Amino acid sequence: MADMMRAVEITQAGGPEVLQLCSRPIPTPEAGQVVIKVAYAGVNRPDALQRAGLYAPPPTASDLPGLEASGTVVAVGEGAEGVKVGDQVCALLPGGGYAEYVATPAAHCLPVPDGLSLKEAACLPETFYTVWSNVFMRGGLQGGERFLVHGGSSGIGTTAIQLAKAFGARVFATAGSADKCQACEDLGAEKCFNYRDEDFVAGMKAVGGANLILDMVGGSYIDKNIKSLADDGRLVQIAFLQGSKVEVNWAQLMMRRLTFTGSTLRPQSDLAKGRIADELRTKVWPLLDAGKVRPVLHSEFPLDAASEAHALMESSAHIGKIVLNVGG
Repeated sequence: MADMMRAVEITQAGGPEVLQLCSRPIPTPEAGQVVIKVAYAGVNRPDALQRAGLYAPPPTASDLPGLEASGTVVAVGEGAEGVKVGDQVCALLPGGGYAEYVATPAAHCLPVPDGLSLKEAACLPETFYTVWSNVFMRGGLQGGERFLVHGGSSGIGTTAIQLAKAFGARVFATAGSADKCQACEDLGAEKCFNYRDEDFVAGMKAVGGANLILDMVGGSYIDKNIKSLADDGRLVQIAFLQGSKVEVNWAQLMMRRLTFTGSTLRPQSDLAKGRIADELRTKVWPLLDAGKVRPVLHSEFPLDAASEAHALMESSAHIGKIVLNVGG
C-alpha cells in the first residue's frame, strides 16, 4: 500500500469550485477503527454545508468532506470487532470519504447487502442512519400511522418513504415537480403533494393529519407542519434549508399535545452511532437483503468531478442519491 492517496479537499469556504484534488497521507487505524479502501463515496448536503463554511467537522474528524463510503477493509485497529481485512462494507464516516482510503470506527460499518453493488451500498449509510434514528428511534413511527416527509425525492426522502411503507405506515410526501412526485408515489407514497401548486396542509388535514412529520426545510414550513399534524403528533427536524429562526405560536404544542424534536447525526458520539448501526443491522438490513427496500441512485461522478456532483446536488434537479466513483 502506497503512503499517499488521492483525495478531494476544501481549499477555502465557497462554492463547488473550491473542491480540488490533492494528495494526502493514507490514514492508519486508531483503536477500534478500520481503514477502508474506498470504492464509492456518497455525496450529501452536509458535505456542501461544510464546503460553504457552515458545518465544521468535529475536532477529531478529517477535514476532508465525505460522510459515507463503500469499499474493502484493508487495515484493522486494536480492539476493532465485527469486521476483518478483506470484508466489503459500507460505513458511516466522521469525514474523509472523498479519498481513496478512509478511517472510521468498526462499529459504524455494515455489510454490503445481498444483491447490491458497492456503488449502491455507498448510498446507504448517511441516509439510512439518519432516517432510522429520526423516524423510528426518535419519532417512534408505528404501523398504521400517517407519516409525511418533505423533500420526498431526496436521498433522505426516498429512504424514508420506503422504510415507513415497509413498516406499515401510510406515507405522504412533498416534492417540487410532477416527475419527482411520481417517483415518490412509485416508491410507496400514498400521495405526494407538489408544493409549487398544492397545499400540503389542506391535504394532510383531509386525511386526519400527520402523526409524524420528518422535515429538513424549516422556515415557513415549521408553522405549516404544526397545522398539518394530528393531535398528539410529532415533528422531527433534521435540517433548515429555509432557515431556523421563525415566529411560531407554541400554544399549539400544549393545546394539541404535540412533540417537536430533532437531531443532527455527525456530532453524536461513536457509541450512539454504534447503537443506530446495531438496529439497522437487525431491523433494516434484512429488508435490503430481501430486495424489499433499495437505494435510489441518480448519478455518479469521478472523484475529480466532485465539484460537478455538488453543483447537481445543490440544483435539486436529481432524484435520489449522487455518488463519487473513487476506486470502483
